[in-house]
Amino acid sequence: MVLLLEAGFDSPCWYAVYTRANREKQVAAHLENRGVPNFLPQYETVRQWSDRRVHLQRPLFPGYLFVHTALRNRLPILQVPGVVRLVGSGDKPMPLDSGQVEALRDGLASVAAEPYPYLPTGQRVRVVSGPLNGMEGVLLRRKSGARVVISIDLIQRSFVVGVDADALVPIDRAAR
Repeated sequence: MVLLLEAGFDSPCWYAVYTRANREKQVAAHLENRGVPNFLPQYETVRQWSDRRVHLQRPLFPGYLFVHTALRNRLPILQVPGVVRLVGSGDKPMPLDSGQVEALRDGLASVAAEPYPYLPTGQRVRVVSGPLNGMEGVLLRRKSGARVVISIDLIQRSFVVGVDADALVPIDRAAR
């Protein structure tokens, strides 16, 4: 009875799905066939093989993708081959911030991103303009300009994007 009262049981939320290694695209295809709204963030990389260069679409967060569902409807998701579990605390799936997922979806359509090691500490910044407006991350300084590492804390995965330095403001840790 307690589960029925929890937020998200009847209303759809974004959840992270943990998959078996290298099964993200297959899981996304299965979910699509079952009519489950999902989002698999990807980036393009170039690999040099012995005889040619190949452009590949790789998962931005290896081992994870996102689904938009109510917890009541989680069983068909958990039955998809390659799905390990919904990410959460213990055995309770935790919803992601829907604004963060939507900003990620919209932002990745117009900026180039690549995976980056998860950084739990460092200078935090907020993007205040551009396609990733509202997202928070860790500022890196590189010769080519400002780079921001944006982290999805629940799944402990990050990606790095180039951002105009004028679009960044520092975040006061006490205000978080």
